[in-house]
Amino acid sequence: MGLKIKRGDTVVVISGKEKGKRGEVERVIPRENRVVVGGVNIRTKHARPSQTNQQGLYTFEAPIHVSNVMLVDPGSGEPTRVGHRFTESGEKLRVSKKSGEDIDG
Repeated sequence: MGLKIKRGDTVVVISGKEKGKRGEVERVIPRENRVVVGGVNIRTKHARPSQTNQQGLYTFEAPIHVSNVMLVDPGSGEPTRVGHRFTESGEKLRVSKKSGEDIDG
């Protein structure tokens, strides 16, 4: 089943220790049902210091399960569920369930 969240969408975290944070989706991993959100779920990795990284610490955003995020409604700015509708030409569009507005296009 395809995910209803795409790269570039603004999402809000709805559960976990990062609850309430907003960010933009940087990467989608559909095989694992996970997304990487900018500024959310930041982890630190220790590595041997090198010429480029003198300190030996790397920070990165770890993936979050897609069930823990909700898409932000483009009109109201509130979290919303996502539905689909087809245009007259047969193109599939994502639709906000809360306001009924189109999300893409």
